[in-house]
Amino acid sequence: MKIKYLALAISASALLYGCGGDSNNDENGDGGRDVGGEAALSFPASQVASDWYEQGEAVVAAAAQKQVNNEVGAAKNVILFVGDGMGISTVTAARILAGQMQGLDGEEYQLSFEKMPFTGLIKTYNTNQQTPDSAGTMTAMMSGVKTKAGVIGVAEGAVRSDCASSQGKELVTALELAEDQGKATGIISTARITHATPAATYSKSPERNWESDDNLTAEATTNGCKDIADQLVSFDIGDGIDVVMGGGRRHFLPTADGGKRTDSRDLTDEWKTAHPSGSYLQTGTELAALDAASATQVLGLFSSSHMSYDSDRQANSKDEPSLSEMTSKSIDILSKDEDGFFLMVESGRIDHGHHAGSAYSALTDAVEFANAIQAAMDKTSEEDTLIIVTADHSHVFTIAGYPTRGNPILGKVVTNDGSGEPESTPALAADSMPYTTLGYTNGLGFAELGDEHDADARYGSAIDAGRKDLAAVNTESPGYHQETLVPLSSETHAGEDVGVWARGPGAHLLTGTNEQSLIFHVMAHAGGLLPE
Repeated sequence: MKIKYLALAISASALLYGCGGDSNNDENGDGGRDVGGEAALSFPASQVASDWYEQGEAVVAAAAQKQVNNEVGAAKNVILFVGDGMGISTVTAARILAGQMQGLDGEEYQLSFEKMPFTGLIKTYNTNQQTPDSAGTMTAMMSGVKTKAGVIGVAEGAVRSDCASSQGKELVTALELAEDQGKATGIISTARITHATPAATYSKSPERNWESDDNLTAEATTNGCKDIADQLVSFDIGDGIDVVMGGGRRHFLPTADGGKRTDSRDLTDEWKTAHPSGSYLQTGTELAALDAASATQVLGLFSSSHMSYDSDRQANSKDEPSLSEMTSKSIDILSKDEDGFFLMVESGRIDHGHHAGSAYSALTDAVEFANAIQAAMDKTSEEDTLIIVTADHSHVFTIAGYPTRGNPILGKVVTNDGSGEPESTPALAADSMPYTTLGYTNGLGFAELGDEHDADARYGSAIDAGRKDLAAVNTESPGYHQETLVPLSSETHAGEDVGVWARGPGAHLLTGTNEQSLIFHVMAHAGGLLPE
């Protein structure tokens, strides 16, 4: 049964301070009402007519009318969006960038998922680490059980990289439950499809780096552990995963064909043999030409390793699909199943942009992530589809200084005078040099690579931590990498909570501050995934 929130229509004329009184009885002529024998405060016209005031009033009125659905199985479809590394500061900066890309100041903008009615916070720690990794965090989301860093789909009793210790500790995932119930299933990632986040939907491995057999240890081989790519192709629950799209083709191909596999197996051929009516795709052009109405099962491997950063894909006209295009096509295919579907979509390269110290790459990928979520919202109904948007962890990424409103989020800090007018030159730090709004606590540090859109190019030069004179540097260019304090070979994850946004049946269950493992339980409850 649907339970309706207590709704209270709030308007300026009905608030305690200053309205609702009978003007004919207003002896002071100020619209106040008599409270305890004294006139109450009245709202000045400048307050009630403020855009901020009217906006807040409208938001409260709309939220008060929202309904929640507590029925088990009310969500025919479940879509989990994971912005890898998309901490709160990343969401804020991406929001501002997206708004500025549309000619706005930016701060007032909302990303697609920020308009969802229910929001909460998720605690991300692994059972053995204060600051987590993606393997343990995604396992928590997919299985309802927190576990160690570095392990996928197995409980914390397993020892990392020890095959024998993981046996008997395998966990069942939400995707497997959906397949077992006859639902259509799909996984999408801009990272390698064998990478930690997507792998946690279908595989069981005590080592996230066992993406193909070349990394398996002798102990793993002896004790029968299979590499992650092999597990994907041999997945045999239900009729198999219906839609798989991402990067990582190298882990499916033998070394003779430019791949990583040392067992001489071509897993793409094995997949095609197992799915004779399926479609194997390698380019964005092929995906665009795919007829969703007739497509059955799809394996799309669009790059050898990770897919390109979205800005790189566009700037260099790479024949790879965007995350929005993969999401839209997948929903068109999966929604044909009358039993509904489960879909996981990861924007994997937000994380990689941050690791390389490139706010530009991380944020432009986050903007495309929001576009993909909007595409999913447009193609589904909140009446029967639960959409959850979250991150696996955060990054040591900061928004600081006192930049004036509308200052370019990728730019140098420009403050304003007391009247709100921006200063004519960037603010200077105590070292007499300008500084940027965005920065990192640790990592590779400063680099100016000009129009280079591939953030990973930063790994080709030495660590350069500390302050630099940015006076003549274009910090808004694609190739600019922010300064850092602590020199490391790669910027690190952060340990604070991440946000979760949701709409559809069961979305309200994610409000408050909760363990990351709760996400599985909300999906299982709303989607009716658990056995009766």
